[in-house]
Amino acid sequence: MPALKNYRLFISHAWDYGVDYYRLIEFLEEAKLFKMINYSVPQHDPINFRSTRQLQQSLQNHIRPVNAVLIISGMYVNYRDWIQYEIDVANYYSKPIIGVRPWGAQRTPVEVQNAAKTMVGWNTNSIVSAIRKYAI
Repeated sequence: MPALKNYRLFISHAWDYGVDYYRLIEFLEEAKLFKMINYSVPQHDPINFRSTRQLQQSLQNHIRPVNAVLIISGMYVNYRDWIQYEIDVANYYSKPIIGVRPWGAQRTPVEVQNAAKTMVGWNTNSIVSAIRKYAI
């Protein structure tokens, strides 16, 4: 059997939405025949910065090496500026964006829909399939 690709992923999130973020990580870690390295910035290991520019630079450093960027679309409205910045960085580095609709979400922000290669539902198979299809 050939070795599995180890996908490098950045998952855009806000700590206020930690439950969704950690559930998405759990989906990915439990997926069969799937390996990943998480390049996100979790609450337990925050970026130390003194200025907005330092935070932006750090986010660029986290996104630059990844194979794909996942965006949990439900938090876009409350964190529009930072998520849009992450979208812009992903586009700058030609990183595919996969939009993930949280469980029970009724609407998806048009900005996320337009930026994403695909929008997927809140389930492991959809998310992993999109990563396999679109990750570089």
